[in-house]
Amino acid sequence: MFKEFKEFIMRGNVMEIAVGFIIGGAFATIVKSIVSDVMMPPIGLLLGGVDFTNFFVVLKQGATPAPYNALADAQAAGAVTINYGVFLNTVISFLLVALAVFILVKSMNKLRRQQETSPAEETTKECPHCFSAISIKATRCPQCTSALT
Repeated sequence: MFKEFKEFIMRGNVMEIAVGFIIGGAFATIVKSIVSDVMMPPIGLLLGGVDFTNFFVVLKQGATPAPYNALADAQAAGAVTINYGVFLNTVISFLLVALAVFILVKSMNKLRRQQETSPAEETTKECPHCFSAISIKATRCPQCTSALT
């Protein structure tokens, strides 16, 4: 049983999936940082410093009666609320993450296309005497034994 498990783990697909998950987790933290630390501050500035997390509707008063200035106050009082501001923040974050991933994937695809279209380095040359293909590092043709310059 251990031998079968070892064979299963050592197959290429399982290892590729494991590496994919690990890289995906690291990539998720990068994208989250891009969204929260780079993209959200300018958006907050453009919207006049609006904090969507404090947009809520009170369905039932808590121990302390309304009005509640912030969602944390309402939750501390035990009020039942619909937190549509948190939902809006989540939707905006999702859209920004999707945009960041799109930009990263687009740039990676561009780099991949450039790499595929770049010519490979020459490894052979043609002998000027017998016109056979020889190594670019050759100083003498192996076919006609002519000295090459």
